[in-house]
Amino acid sequence: MTTYRPSESDTDQSLVSEDLVTANHLEVIETVISSLQEDQSAMVSQTEQGHLWKFNYGTVEVFVQLTGLTDEDTFTVWATVLKLPVKNEAQLMQKLLKMNWSDTFEARFSILGDQVVVNSTRTVAELSPGEVSRNITVVATVADDHDEALASEFGG
Repeated sequence: MTTYRPSESDTDQSLVSEDLVTANHLEVIETVISSLQEDQSAMVSQTEQGHLWKFNYGTVEVFVQLTGLTDEDTFTVWATVLKLPVKNEAQLMQKLLKMNWSDTFEARFSILGDQVVVNSTRTVAELSPGEVSRNITVVATVADDHDEALASEFGG
């Protein structure tokens, strides 16, 4: 059995391919955000932890994070729908669990710090432009559809 050792040209080609995939993810994310944002609200920052976008959609603020270029890196979208603490917390949790089954598609309600959020996360491996678009759209829409009703019913 022979061991494959990539040549310099193979290594360069894989880096080019990774750059194209990442550039494509960045382009798709920015295209989707520009189609959904309101009042030119989109902002982006780039750090060692990746790219982070923020934009307004309806009555919610949506965040999109791409942590990096490798298959193990993550693509995450989230939007806050309710601040904690709330009244009738047990009823809220039961309602959110039921809604996770029937109303959230690929997204889900979760708790992040002292907030109830709608989120979706997955690895970058085999991430398609359609998935990028759908995840951002689903999270933004589900959050915007439910934030005011949840605040009205359970707001603290």
